[in-house]
Amino acid sequence: MFFEPGEIIKRRYLRGRWCTWAQPMRVVADDDGLLDRMISRRCLLGMATPTARRAVVASSARRATAVVASSARRATAVAASLALLAAGCSRPATPPAAAPAPAAPPAGANPSPSGAVAPSTPPARAGLGARPSPAARACTIFPADNVWHSDVSRLPAHPRSAAMVTAIGAQAAVHADFGSGTWQGASIGIPVTVVPAGQRRVPVSFQYAGESDPGPYPVPADAAVEGGPAGTGDRHVIVWDRAGCKAYELFDAHRAGGGWRAGSGAVFDLRSNRLRPTGWTSADAAGLSILAGLVRYDEVAAGRIDHAIRVTVPRTRTGWTWPATHSASSATDPGLPQLGQRLRLKRSVDVSRLPRQARIVAEAMQRYGLIVADHGSAWYLSGAPDPRWDNDALHALGGLRGSDFEVVDASGLTVRRTSAAVG
Repeated sequence: MFFEPGEIIKRRYLRGRWCTWAQPMRVVADDDGLLDRMISRRCLLGMATPTARRAVVASSARRATAVVASSARRATAVAASLALLAAGCSRPATPPAAAPAPAAPPAGANPSPSGAVAPSTPPARAGLGARPSPAARACTIFPADNVWHSDVSRLPAHPRSAAMVTAIGAQAAVHADFGSGTWQGASIGIPVTVVPAGQRRVPVSFQYAGESDPGPYPVPADAAVEGGPAGTGDRHVIVWDRAGCKAYELFDAHRAGGGWRAGSGAVFDLRSNRLRPTGWTSADAAGLSILAGLVRYDEVAAGRIDHAIRVTVPRTRTGWTWPATHSASSATDPGLPQLGQRLRLKRSVDVSRLPRQARIVAEAMQRYGLIVADHGSAWYLSGAPDPRWDNDALHALGGLRGSDFEVVDASGLTVRRTSAAVG
């Protein structure tokens, strides 16, 4: 099928050449053959309006007439299309609206001295904000029945919720650890590098090879590193292969010859619910995917985040809570949370007055919650950098405190300990 109903497209490879038009169009059609037969050899007619019924074009008047004669239903569609033909490919292109200028970085962050915004991913790979190809668009980050996508708003609170929230920091403020602009020369957040199909694979060596998926990985030489090339923190590298529907994630990643070296690495099949082997880490302490828990601008712009959000806490106790597979603590205090623990923003917290970007994040925390993924500052939410973030809006999340959260008893979701699928 050339188009999917509801698909928004701007560029299509058609009969040996690319056809491009400036205005995206939304295709609303239900007849594969009709669409295929009515596509022009030179250009495509696209009218992107909320009331558009069908976006098709005849390759010639003679061919359109032949199609009209084939059935009464097709005649109606062709007539509607030909009425628009005069304004089709010759219509002047309307330039896309410019992206809004980035707001100031979060509190404590200094904007780039030049005023320029560091891209979240290398220019050659347009990144999370780019419109993926139709084939890649089918790649979601884990299946719909994955625990990351579970609605936990109605699940019971954990019996030790109050103690764990106190241990994390009941008076500590929530912090969106992502945004626009730069901080200490690096983009704010955990960047994601989107690679095309066929990206060359390179060797990767690991410090913790026994708990890492062996290479080679399709990590380009200019892949974005958390904290920047000279960063001294976790130095995560997240590569999203949309065509292969896989995530390649590295911890403490550094260039090494023609490849990379890292502390640990994991490959996640984004069409699968399979968890890491029991006891294995990943690029995250909990053994989970980092990509799955990042707040991404494109989903906030769409108005909804449909997954739990990655969060860090200062301390955890030994062991782990499903879906985590790894422990990074020897503490036994039952009042401490474990890696993998599910938290949620209480339903009683009014988020309606928050700025739009902050409100959508807060609504996701109420519905899908947070998953404790690593040690770090209390209530730090992870996200991908993007020049379109409004840092002032994200800073409004700081009005939420640890006491606004509770720990969820998510044990009833488990089907198998080796799978992230929910029951």
